Amino acid sequence: MTPAARTLLAVAAALGLLSVALGAFGAHGMRATFASASDGALRAGWWQTATTYATAHATATAVTALVCDRTGASLAAASGWAFAAGVVVFSGTLYAMALGAPRWLGAVTPLGGLALIAGWGLLGAAALRGQG
Repeated sequence: MTPAARTLLAVAAALGLLSVALGAFGAHGMRATFASASDGALRAGWWQTATTYATAHATATAVTALVCDRTGASLAAASGWAFAAGVVVFSGTLYAMALGAPRWLGAVTPLGGLALIAGWGLLGAAALRGQG
């Protein structure tokens, strides 16, 4: 495996590990906190959305690492890094708000969403160029 693909796959594994661990923590460790908060349903929803997107895009990042390794496609690698950045920003801000961080972080969340969208666009471009 190429060094770039190996690094991207390691990042994907870390994102996947964190998404499962944080998903479990939210479902079990934060249940009472969410239930007792006046906005608990909203906060639990943010946590669930963050976990869903993190898990899906950790998987997508792993796929891009494998495509990058198989083809050497720089667009596939860029796609993986966009997914990783998107997870950190999108899911990270949602997790933070669910834990009580200021709601203004919600204005940053869409930037992570744009990175996720860019990741899919780059992966599509790699496929259309025969790099996927």
